[in-house]
Amino acid sequence: MDLRSWIAGEHAAVLARFEQSVVAGVPLERWTDPVGAGGSSIGWLAFHTAFHEDLAVNAVLRRSTPLVHERRAGLGLVAVPPAVGLGEAEDPTLTAVLDLDALLAYVRDVHDATAGWLATLTDAELDAADAADAADAAGPAGLTRAGIDEADVPWLHRMWDGKPAAWFVQWEAIGHRLNHLGEMVSVRNRLGLSPF
Repeated sequence: MDLRSWIAGEHAAVLARFEQSVVAGVPLERWTDPVGAGGSSIGWLAFHTAFHEDLAVNAVLRRSTPLVHERRAGLGLVAVPPAVGLGEAEDPTLTAVLDLDALLAYVRDVHDATAGWLATLTDAELDAADAADAADAAGPAGLTRAGIDEADVPWLHRMWDGKPAAWFVQWEAIGHRLNHLGEMVSVRNRLGLSPF
């Protein structure tokens, strides 16, 4: 199996697990239900992971406008500051206004945009993505172009600084989403919705 196919398969598997374990098992109207002290809702986690992938792939790697920019009004986020949703802890100001139908469409569209872009790459293009290539587009520069100021999320600017381009796919589009998917399944279970 070639590298691009393997990465594309891993990326596709994350959405398939999300659809099967969360979308099929938790009614949309329960996605913002609180789950206890210190926990995040499914709605927050779904937005958080899609937002990270959108910025990493679209703003950083593709050097284009992230989908969230054209979706903010539909998502209900016009009055929410641009960096809200990037942190690990749920911000109730976002969750309270989040349109859940638009959120589900956003999650799927971010995934599909990444999948479509991955399908155009060759193994050589993926393999050639090193830290020097990424530095021009990456982390801090890509975030700033997307309207995410360092003062708002200095930790994210530091985390993304100097990372190779492949990291943005491996972590933000796959690993980060998979980690939070496990959290969403835990939330589903604490809501009493486990199918097992």
